[in-house]
Amino acid sequence: MSAKAFAGMFPVLLGTILLVSLVVTSIPVSWYASLFRGNEYVNSVIGSLLGSVSAGNPIVSYIIGGELLERGVSITAVTAFLVAWVTVGLVQLPAEIAILGKRFALYRNGLAFIASIAVAMIIMALMRVLSYA
Repeated sequence: MSAKAFAGMFPVLLGTILLVSLVVTSIPVSWYASLFRGNEYVNSVIGSLLGSVSAGNPIVSYIIGGELLERGVSITAVTAFLVAWVTVGLVQLPAEIAILGKRFALYRNGLAFIASIAVAMIIMALMRVLSYA
């Protein structure tokens, strides 16, 4: 029964994996870095939006996060981007809806998006406290 369910979901999962791979390889890190300039609060929202659309796995996020930091992107923006990159997935949302249900998938992604901004704000506050200590 499980094998039959997996066989039914396989085309959606394969399409999602291919789409995520296409997005990850086709957008250079320098393009992301050019978007983050200015206000930390705005940067965290931009980071969360980009991370939500890009979507990827945690291993790749370390490399991308390091590249963004090297290009002068703030830790707040990078944090928001990476948390959303790993937890929010607009690219894989159709597959998640098919497997887990529409309501659950939308709530989970919405809460994860809000959490990515909140985590970035917490990191920003901690960095300010630590730099003044």
